Amino acid sequence: MSTRLPRIASSEITSPEVYFSRRALLAGALAAGAGTLTCAADAPPAGAAALSFTPNSQYSVTEAPNKYEEITGYNNYYEFGTDKLDPSENARAFRARPWNVTVDGEAEVRGTYALDDLLKGLPLEERIYRFRCVEAWSMVIPWVGFPLSSLLARFKPTSRAKYVEFTTLYDPHQMPGQRVSVLNWPYVEGLRIDEAMHPLTLMVVGLYGRVLPNQDGAPLRLIVPWKYGFKSIKAIVKIRFTESQPRTAWSVAAPNEYGFYANVNPAVDHPRWSQASERRIGAPFLAGRRPTLPFNGYAAEVASLYQGMDLRRYF
Repeated sequence: MSTRLPRIASSEITSPEVYFSRRALLAGALAAGAGTLTCAADAPPAGAAALSFTPNSQYSVTEAPNKYEEITGYNNYYEFGTDKLDPSENARAFRARPWNVTVDGEAEVRGTYALDDLLKGLPLEERIYRFRCVEAWSMVIPWVGFPLSSLLARFKPTSRAKYVEFTTLYDPHQMPGQRVSVLNWPYVEGLRIDEAMHPLTLMVVGLYGRVLPNQDGAPLRLIVPWKYGFKSIKAIVKIRFTESQPRTAWSVAAPNEYGFYANVNPAVDHPRWSQASERRIGAPFLAGRRPTLPFNGYAAEVASLYQGMDLRRYF
């Protein structure tokens, strides 16, 4: 019989400044010895299946994307471990096919669908988005996917659908992190319906023009670029339209630290560190910090969604 390990208290999680200092020293040592080898990691490996997509410049930033090795080698994905390097190691054998997604709740059309059937007729596009994590690190990532609104509209949500709830696969055999009670598994996230239908909200199936790697959320994940990364749920198996606000994983685990809205806001600090600046992964450690942008730089597009709200209270 397996024994469930105790929940990890938030006070036991390494602070980002200590963590980044340690990682920066390691990265510097590796870079010094790697020399010209880093060039080969700018693109995905040749064995990764290519996707057919159209670049979308309207919603893409002009900043240079992070290298493929950075995006796939430095991840928050607690289902595969709490260290940033765990997912790339522990997700190697994860089976992302076959895959089904259940759609339920306040919608006229409901059911369970094979992923290929769910995606049929949804043209893929590439968008280069800023990605900001609550631990004060960031990347620029070329995602491949489709607007979430295009998918949700197919199910004809009713007037009672005020929110959209998403659930990750629960499979402790494949996801060793789920054997530890860090969170109340399976992982659950949610958006207000207007956030879910916003044209910036992307359902992702690929990265750098190739099929999404396991450690980055294969085969289906969400990206909400103006929110902290924990809102962008991975390995989605259920979408549910609800009238009430979903009880999301991190908001349940630590409500004083992780709010439902999770909009990137430099004026609202995490209880244990400042959110006023961030470190771009891959940049020199001392020169890599930059001011955090409100709504992660997407304020012109999304600030109107929160007009009249106290964003310190609804963090």
